[in-house]
Amino acid sequence: MAHGMNNRFQDFFTEQPYVVLKNHLYNYLLRMRAVRRSVGRRDRGYTLEVGSGISPMHSGGKGVVFSDLSFDALAILKKTSSSAMYVVADGMNLPFKDGAFMNVICSEVLEHIEHDRDAVRELAGVTHAAGTLIITFPHRKRYFALDDRFVGHHRRYELSDMVDMLEASGLKAVHVEKVLGPLEKITMWTVVLCYSAIEKRLHFQSTDRGGHAKIAHLILPIFKWLNTVYMGLAWLDARIMPRSLSAVLLIQAKRTGD
Repeated sequence: MAHGMNNRFQDFFTEQPYVVLKNHLYNYLLRMRAVRRSVGRRDRGYTLEVGSGISPMHSGGKGVVFSDLSFDALAILKKTSSSAMYVVADGMNLPFKDGAFMNVICSEVLEHIEHDRDAVRELAGVTHAAGTLIITFPHRKRYFALDDRFVGHHRRYELSDMVDMLEASGLKAVHVEKVLGPLEKITMWTVVLCYSAIEKRLHFQSTDRGGHAKIAHLILPIFKWLNTVYMGLAWLDARIMPRSLSAVLLIQAKRTGD
């Protein structure tokens, strides 16, 4: 979705084995579960996921539209996802009619966009008057650090910032949910710090795709197990820690007055 987005983690996931690895990351799974709970059984009309990339929040199916700025990402997704519709589009200029979707999903996207308020207005525009906009976003400005820069974040948000942007676009927040707690921030900061140190020391070059694919297949069982265990810890962390310390929040919004 983000125009000119620079997400270095995405570089590692352009082959099937890497897609499998990415789709078993604990933080992706927890976000996906939170979004799917929010969508629930509201299957009336069409659902749009903006900035789906190769790892969408929705499971797909009839009436679901996956949209992303990257043609390559949608091509990969189409090979691995269930039946759905795929539209290459810039989230700043969505090619859909006003109010076309009952559910609009935008997960971990707005922080990559320079003019995020314009993007929220675009999302609000394609949300039906009786529909719901679901957004997940990195929380707490004071958490902004090297891991945010590594994945191309322009910013992190306070909850009040997101509520203000929604209200400016004619939407009101109706539900806020903790998705990931401070453990997520500590984990990602540590992972990026270690990776950056290894990259600098070994002058890592991602060129041997065949060799990397074999390694990915070999480590997949251990990777799945570790992420399953860590997902439990991250879920518990999000539940017990106060919302003020959350690293990722989910917010549902509806049209004002509806």
